[in-house]
Amino acid sequence: MQTSSRRSADNDWRTLLTTSQPGPRQAALRWLLRLASGPYAVAVALRNASYSRGWLSASRARLPVISVGNLSVGGTGKSPMVAWLARWLRQRHLRVAVLSRGYGALESGRNDEALEFELLFPDVPHLQHPDRRASAELAADELEMQILLLDDGFQHRQLSRDLDIVLLDATLPTAAAWLLPGGLMREPLSSLARAAVVVLTRVSQALPSRLEDLQQQVQRLAPQAALVLADHQPSGLWQAPDQRRPLPELRGKKVLAMCAIGNPESFFCTLKEQGAEVLDHRSWPDHHAFTAADMQHLQAWRELHAEAQWIVCTMKDWVKLQVADIGGLPLIALQIEMRIVAGQAELERRLEELIQHIEATDDRQ
Repeated sequence: MQTSSRRSADNDWRTLLTTSQPGPRQAALRWLLRLASGPYAVAVALRNASYSRGWLSASRARLPVISVGNLSVGGTGKSPMVAWLARWLRQRHLRVAVLSRGYGALESGRNDEALEFELLFPDVPHLQHPDRRASAELAADELEMQILLLDDGFQHRQLSRDLDIVLLDATLPTAAAWLLPGGLMREPLSSLARAAVVVLTRVSQALPSRLEDLQQQVQRLAPQAALVLADHQPSGLWQAPDQRRPLPELRGKKVLAMCAIGNPESFFCTLKEQGAEVLDHRSWPDHHAFTAADMQHLQAWRELHAEAQWIVCTMKDWVKLQVADIGGLPLIALQIEMRIVAGQAELERRLEELIQHIEATDDRQ
């Protein structure tokens, strides 16, 4: 089946780059990919130098911009971080909008991140367009926003930002810390020199030695940045159309797990940590748009596991599927939120500085 081949290729590629004990054939292929990282590294260095030296210029929005981005491909937790910031800003009665490129848009023109965000934050506009400078103008002129959140913005240097927040997945193995295509890195760690805040995510799932090593690297490469440690914390369950279920219901359930996100293994691990018995799992590439063939595959998969009680997915998958069950088995979404475990005071101090600038500007008008 075509969908199965896509899943297999995506998983094989990530496994090839991240496994700690590759076989001889895997090791040879990995090194070939690492050799191909050289031209990519040159292109990244030239682009960054062009902005640093003023050969390329960035446009400045009329509103303060907070960028949330990362150095690697795959899920580092940008969506939960954007949600944390949106909630923090709304609690202070600021009008905030989210700007994103809209990668993986569905027929409706919205992608999974926008659909999830609109469900959780109906009073926060989510503007999706490849030209985020145009979105920034729209937010200022027509929506009368006060501050902008630039989603996945670290590499989007065409738009200036007032606060650069960069996320690093603490569970990312060192084997994958090469630039594309030989690893999962969009930019080298040295690019953290541009960051104002560095957030290490999934710290509870990381090896202590790896976490300590990452903290030392961040402090060496980005001494100017606030260092924040964070976890992905399950906060509840959803079932279509809009039924909320308490998280403890997951404990002891025999489930089938499915997702189309950048880091599927983290999701499966979280389910097990919450006490679910994961009988089997399936994954698709990030932002995958589910087709009729995919639904047929899921129904056939469900029939292979008569003892299963639920099918569990992420919120990003659930907002696209929007069905109460698959093959008679309830489809349940696990909602994840960002929980900051260290460094929150320094992060909030830098956010407060932006707010003071906004308030001072409003007073002058």
